[in-house]
Amino acid sequence: MVILRRINDFIASLEEWFLVIIVISMVLLAFLQVVLRNILGQGILWGDPLLRHLVLWIGFVGASLATRSEKHINMDVFGRLLSKKAKLIAQIIINLFAITVTWFLTSASWRFVMAEKEFGDTLFGNLPVWYFQIIIPVGFLLMSIRFVIITIEKCHALLTFNGNKQNNPKELI
Repeated sequence: MVILRRINDFIASLEEWFLVIIVISMVLLAFLQVVLRNILGQGILWGDPLLRHLVLWIGFVGASLATRSEKHINMDVFGRLLSKKAKLIAQIIINLFAITVTWFLTSASWRFVMAEKEFGDTLFGNLPVWYFQIIIPVGFLLMSIRFVIITIEKCHALLTFNGNKQNNPKELI
């Protein structure tokens, strides 16, 4: 359990730093684009396409971090009505479904990126477009791994759950 949590925390710290670097780069590039367009009447030719692809990277890395902290899209219709144990069981079932979906999305997006690689599209003259699209399968894979870790933690919480208020399942995970 501790090893999984440490690996998860390490990956999260890398993702957080990566997001900081990307956001700062995007702000600086966008600012430079505005200044160059207003002063010189033209901007950096590759600036806008790069910004669009960086938004894709931010979205997937951010989604992975949201999954880690269980802040991803969530519908809690019956959660308030269920007991703590039943809620854990429901969360495990939902996470198993999420693992399945993200795994299929990882596989499909990997095939998409490999097709783009084979097709040979480029950006900025000579950079293959798949370099920028690789975040799609990597992002889905990270989310899938995060759902697996969360599911393992929830199963552990369920197995050690005794129903006492002292043994709160939230504290176990």
